Amino acid sequence: MVWQGCNTDGNVNDSKFNEPMPWIGIYIAAASLLCSIGMGTDAFSAIRHRKFWFPCKFFPLNATSLTIIAVATKLSMDLNTSMPRCHDQLSKLSSTVLMCTVMSNFMPSIGTMENREIFSNVIALGILVITLVVNVCIQMATGVIYVFWKEHAVVMFIMLVLLLFLSFSALTVPTTKHYFESKYTKKYEIAVRESSKETDMPVFKKLREDLMKYWTMAHTSCPQFVVARSVTCTASGALALFSAAILMEAWLRTYLMPGSFRFCSGHSDYKWSITLILIAQAIAVGLGTIGPAFRWFLAIRIRCPKEWRKSFKDEFKVEKYWIQRLIEWRDCPIGLRINSWHCRKFVHDTRNLVADLCIRMQISIVLVSKIVRIVSTYFINFLLVFIFFFKELRGKLKQNKSISNNESGSESSQPNAKQDLSRFVLYLEGEDNLVDLMAKMNCNATDCWIRRGRKNQPKYLLQILEKHVSSTGLKGAETFDSNQIPSLGYGKAPDCWALPVVTLTTIAVSLPNIDKTSINCLMRGVTEALRYIRLIDQNLDEKEELIHIRRAADAAWLGVDLYHKWLGVDIRKMAVQAKGPKEVIQELSDIAKNKVMEYDQKTTAACVWDTPSKLPVKVLAANSMYRIAQTILQNQKTTYEEIMSVKLFEELSIMIADILAACLTNIPCLIHMECICSIIEEREVRVCRAIFALGLTEKILKFLDQKALPCSDTNKMIRVDDWHVFRKQDELHFSPSSDSETEAFNSVDICLSID
Repeated sequence: MVWQGCNTDGNVNDSKFNEPMPWIGIYIAAASLLCSIGMGTDAFSAIRHRKFWFPCKFFPLNATSLTIIAVATKLSMDLNTSMPRCHDQLSKLSSTVLMCTVMSNFMPSIGTMENREIFSNVIALGILVITLVVNVCIQMATGVIYVFWKEHAVVMFIMLVLLLFLSFSALTVPTTKHYFESKYTKKYEIAVRESSKETDMPVFKKLREDLMKYWTMAHTSCPQFVVARSVTCTASGALALFSAAILMEAWLRTYLMPGSFRFCSGHSDYKWSITLILIAQAIAVGLGTIGPAFRWFLAIRIRCPKEWRKSFKDEFKVEKYWIQRLIEWRDCPIGLRINSWHCRKFVHDTRNLVADLCIRMQISIVLVSKIVRIVSTYFINFLLVFIFFFKELRGKLKQNKSISNNESGSESSQPNAKQDLSRFVLYLEGEDNLVDLMAKMNCNATDCWIRRGRKNQPKYLLQILEKHVSSTGLKGAETFDSNQIPSLGYGKAPDCWALPVVTLTTIAVSLPNIDKTSINCLMRGVTEALRYIRLIDQNLDEKEELIHIRRAADAAWLGVDLYHKWLGVDIRKMAVQAKGPKEVIQELSDIAKNKVMEYDQKTTAACVWDTPSKLPVKVLAANSMYRIAQTILQNQKTTYEEIMSVKLFEELSIMIADILAACLTNIPCLIHMECICSIIEEREVRVCRAIFALGLTEKILKFLDQKALPCSDTNKMIRVDDWHVFRKQDELHFSPSSDSETEAFNSVDICLSID
């Protein structure tokens, strides 16, 4: 009977039922720590990037976070476990306060969700909140919770209000997204037209001004920022701060005024783990309150003391976008097919009644939120007035000291640039007073990201460009692959920018008698360049026609960079054993030819034929090596000499630099594509990435701006194959004799020589 769970009397043996409870307490404490880590990381990231509206990136509203919260608030769900001591009762209160804190943190994250995702997440959160409230009420009725009744009642009321705020704020997300999407398109067209008129401006300065406009539009229309600056999110921050204050008040009264409560004696089944839970949840509430409190304080700081100039009639006006979705739902026809006229009328009237009720609730929620904001503004008015007075006094003192510096042209043009950005601020009805502030903040953010990019500019890539780019134009981008070289077995595959760079670099580092310092500088420069080349290839390959070719370049470079091997061949050993550069290039050409022919025999036997661009990556890399190596061998003049290996390395470096420079002329195109080719949820991140890339490539752009390109319309030469087409067109315009053709073909600027 003992083994079946019964004791000697036949009753259930429950002596060990409570033994796992401390370990369950550790599980609850771990879940609470995960909440604190998520919310703390969001707070740290926001402060680090000076996003004081505190977006939700690491701890948004989703299935994972809801599961963690359900575990962290288990104590509030526990209906029958005895909780006699002060620690036990405080842990019950801290669990409910933690739910309020988390809900307030979740508010901005609903802006990035799709409609179905919003619906499912809000429903799941509502079920969790209602279950928690009901369980706490049951515990208060049964006596499991016998102290902090008032605190629990207030916190539960706040929790339900926060649920209403979050649910009805979610109704405005589709409306605001659609509005900002159309406004962004119109403003973007205006920015492009203004940019096209500025033809004489340097490339970097022009891109910087364009990106300041794009960033202003992308940031002010960011869905999370739109929700974060809404009045309901501001009010939720105040409520979260109030709930945290309630928990602090309970802590202080418990430990500083022990006589104000009568706690029972005994021990909880959770034992020592209750202390861990209480500490973990207190940390979570503290870190989680940072974001909502900052949003609340920032909203009040913006409106005070300007708030007094605004009439109460304007302040209590409910903007149309709050109820537009509900009005559209009420006015649209019902999709149900009901034959009975009375049933159709009943369903229609019921739907209208529910819609009108929701509209009234939405209006009430917005008005309550505005009342909270007004009360908060009045409450801390004197503190803010003192802060404003002190900042104005300090600003006047600084202005008097820097009058001479402000007279320069660069400083005088800065305010005008900031004033112009206000035209590109996207805002909703009722946010007119935020336009100037958002324009100023966005200008500062753009400069900050450009400065960060400047600190990480590619040193070795710049050395390659400054030292090796051809003085007569980017001829290397046109002549690295001769059209007179036939492809092996298959048609010529299209080229991406990365593959010829990798192939030429492999040949260069395989040459004998080359200084290791020169090889290391070339390798590091190409490694830095491939970061930008991959982005350019990826953005220009919209149809993903070059995906196998890009993978071939990545696979080949991985072996060369890390292991000094090209498709398994040790190129360092080859450089040591070779007598001269011609043998090295010929050996690489033969190895590449053998690899392609081996694959050709396999596919011929299996009767399988692939298109050139979809061949295996090793075959594509080998085909590129064969064509480029044969092009070099075709252009040889005389027999090889050991001392000419250095000259060949220099000529290969020039060719690599020309291809890199031709590729990097697409950086302006890449930056513009980053700003427009994205959905509204990702646009801010991509524009930010474009600004950072502008700072990274500042010196590159200024260097390329000083070079005369072979074609004035570089927008038609965005691919490496376009440069070959340009060469063909150039040859058609000039029809020299065969002797002159041979002389031009063998010139040092165009082709390579192997002696």
